[in-house]
Amino acid sequence: MTDVDVVIVGAGCAGLAAAKRLRAAGVNFVVLEAMARIGGRALTTTEDFGVPFDIGCAWIHAADRNPFFAEAEMAGWTLHHHDMGLDHLWFGKRPATADEMQRVKAADAALNACLESHDGPDDRLSSLIADCHCLRANSTFAGPMDFGADDDEISVEDFRSAADLDPNYFTKEGFGALIHRWGADVPVQLLTPVRRIRWDGPGVEVETARGSIRARAVIVTVSTGVLAFEEIAFTPDLPQGHQEAIFDLPMGLLTKIPVKIQGTRLGLLPFDDLLIERHARHDLYFLAFPFDLDLMVGFVGGDFAWEMEAAGPAAAVDFVTDRLVDVFGSDLRRSVTHGTMTNWGAERYVRGAYAAARPGKAHAREVLGEPIGERIWFAGEALAAGLKQTAAGARLSGDAVAGKVALWLAHKKDPA
Repeated sequence: MTDVDVVIVGAGCAGLAAAKRLRAAGVNFVVLEAMARIGGRALTTTEDFGVPFDIGCAWIHAADRNPFFAEAEMAGWTLHHHDMGLDHLWFGKRPATADEMQRVKAADAALNACLESHDGPDDRLSSLIADCHCLRANSTFAGPMDFGADDDEISVEDFRSAADLDPNYFTKEGFGALIHRWGADVPVQLLTPVRRIRWDGPGVEVETARGSIRARAVIVTVSTGVLAFEEIAFTPDLPQGHQEAIFDLPMGLLTKIPVKIQGTRLGLLPFDDLLIERHARHDLYFLAFPFDLDLMVGFVGGDFAWEMEAAGPAAAVDFVTDRLVDVFGSDLRRSVTHGTMTNWGAERYVRGAYAAARPGKAHAREVLGEPIGERIWFAGEALAAGLKQTAAGARLSGDAVAGKVALWLAHKKDPA
């Protein structure tokens, strides 16, 4: 392996964006990716249903400031604006009344007001939700569906600092496919997991199964889950503050369980949002028939998502089918022809969906974002400020960090 100025670890949105920025600055780099493809948590496949389906990120959030949205328009992608409002709510087998639906909307506004005014010592989102007398639906969307974690595991400060992600869009051709298209011009060494990063010398030495590379700096874009599992060793160890920050930003999980339904639309419109509340936080959200395809896309999040992925795809599809039968009747079972489950929690080089700060630990993002010895830099969705937990945020983080690295390298070459 040839020595370079910068090694980029990971070819997700952050790593690809960092490479593009360094290339534009004339910096010599290499991108190392453990998996057999680029894109990280962005992946569109047609294998399960014969149509594009996003195994990973699907919503193009914050379209008014998301660089992927403009690229989707230029590529002629089919786009649909999704307002994210709850259209249907069921309590087990009982539909919500019109009055109950109004209470959910009112509670949502109350939660936003409580977030703005919160200054108490308890940083748990669950406590704020209880104090604001919010409803279960508000808790489900604020926690498992938005942040991939239960509300008692989420920092109020961290949750509040997330940007408003409206307007949101879906693309029929697949968000993952769009990201792969955008990143296809970046040279990447696939199937090259990084095992160790040495920074006890003047630069860094990045060790892989295919050999070692020396560089002046490294940009690490892997998830906090990968870092917490110590897939990459550091010699010497990372500073204590950075180690703590990694564990204070655990990976949440949002799991998709799409099922193919033929011959009926269940009285629902394409892109309707449906939530089924159940006991023990086993809540289930559906995006109905996107782009009028024969798909009901189920979502579970937080602790229940980890339980579901451990149970496996067959149990997940059975669970989703049973809940739809509860709501729409036993005849529906004959219309469900196929289903699957995403499994990001078991993906060795991801280990979850996105990072959510523990209560009292919102500052961990800033700590992890600090470069170490001007040699080790971190980037990714966990360090994406207001657009945290999004593909666009990861891209902007990678671009910004690479810009800083390029300036540092230029200064080292010409201190004057």
